[in-house]
Amino acid sequence: MSLFMPSSMTPGPSKASTSNDMTSRSIAAGSVPPIAAKAADAFVWAGLKTPVALRRRLPRLATSSFLIAGDIASYLIVYFVLLSFLPSGPQGTIVERALAIAALAAIVLYASAGLYPGYRLHDHEHLRRRTIAAVKVAVLTAFGAIILPEAERLPLAIIVFIGLGLIVQTLVHWLARSLCGRLGIWGERAVVIGGRNLAPALMAHFKDHWQYGIRPEPFSPDSLEALPDGGPCIAVIAGDTGSLLPDLAVMRRRFAEVILLSDTPSLKVSGLRPADVGGEIGIRLTTGGRSINSDLVRRILDLAIAIPATIVVAPFIAIAAAAIYAIDPGPVFFRHTREGRSGKPVHVLKLRTMYQNAEQRLEALFRDNPTMRAEWLSHFKLKDDPRILPVIGHMLRSSSIDELPQLANIIAGEMAIVGPRPFPEYHLSAMDSEFRDKRRSVTPGLTGLWQISERSNADIELQQQLDEFYIDNRSLWFDLHILLSTIPAVLKGKGAC
Repeated sequence: MSLFMPSSMTPGPSKASTSNDMTSRSIAAGSVPPIAAKAADAFVWAGLKTPVALRRRLPRLATSSFLIAGDIASYLIVYFVLLSFLPSGPQGTIVERALAIAALAAIVLYASAGLYPGYRLHDHEHLRRRTIAAVKVAVLTAFGAIILPEAERLPLAIIVFIGLGLIVQTLVHWLARSLCGRLGIWGERAVVIGGRNLAPALMAHFKDHWQYGIRPEPFSPDSLEALPDGGPCIAVIAGDTGSLLPDLAVMRRRFAEVILLSDTPSLKVSGLRPADVGGEIGIRLTTGGRSINSDLVRRILDLAIAIPATIVVAPFIAIAAAAIYAIDPGPVFFRHTREGRSGKPVHVLKLRTMYQNAEQRLEALFRDNPTMRAEWLSHFKLKDDPRILPVIGHMLRSSSIDELPQLANIIAGEMAIVGPRPFPEYHLSAMDSEFRDKRRSVTPGLTGLWQISERSNADIELQQQLDEFYIDNRSLWFDLHILLSTIPAVLKGKGAC
């Protein structure tokens, strides 16, 4: 049975929906009220005309900022409580600096554990992740005390400091979430889909349990394709999903995340325990690369790499440009329009490695040599390409020096260090439309998985398979692996020409 079946065609209310009677429950007195629909875009009423993507990010970034500020405030409170017990003089200064470093380390670990803002996590999962972070800090402190004899007093002070911080943070974190809720920036808009008439119960459940960060909205399956770009980006599904594979595929294309809900303390829907899914409220099916924090970290790393690299490689680019001009006088750079994130055009900057009349040479080659045409249609590259400049052209391509000017595209935010390569339209037209949509979900990169795996030896089908695997499994660690693997791939020069 499909979850998209009209309610009149579904069986009567399920045991879960009747036993919980969620539709008749109201918000407890004194609790934070659910976010009204009119507050969904909290920055619109402030007069800010922002793009849809940015408008979605701002509340999340603001919420994370409040939570980080709350954790900092918690550690300050604990510090002032312990101040009278800390030693004075130089030893006291060392202890105070150690406490500051410990607090910073704990907050960094909280962030890496996904606790800012920590949407869609059960409360016990918040506690587990915070405790693990605190234990890691304590272990590092004990290790420091072993290798630094003069720091023998530090472990006890830091353990007490971090332990009390956990207690204070429980209250301050609740206050910070409550404040974000009243400001209308807590949570993310989501459509709720429930089989067997579960939808009303789920709507009431997430309004009652606002801490999960789900702002439920009514949903009609008939309006799926008509949802505006600024609409909900999450779909929460509960019920029998065994026969819903086609529907799930449609939902994954439309929403940034699809959540298959697991059981909660007050609503049993599937028999799946939260412990089975890492303490979250369900299994998340994401489109890849949509994490706000990961995108921000990637952008910072891109700039940290691209700006110094531009300075270092500038002399090599200048020498290559002079060699190009000497062989074939004319413009040494060219900009080619490619497809970027969200389908926006990216004007990719490259050193010219072909003759200026390259297109005419290619057409003449295809007329005289059908075998070369077949090779082109398979790879969109030729091993013996008559368009390439002698000596310098092959050298620049095998070393990938011709791609270095794209560091300017990275600094401008049009490209990333790691990501699927931005292909020309004739290349993309050989790929299916569904894959092209997936490609548009991430920022194109200077290097990518298929460049380190096969480089230009990969045919269209394999290129698509490698790019799809990267997008589905994208992470900062995966990006680091690709970046480090690019160096030996370029040095080998295999398949680059």
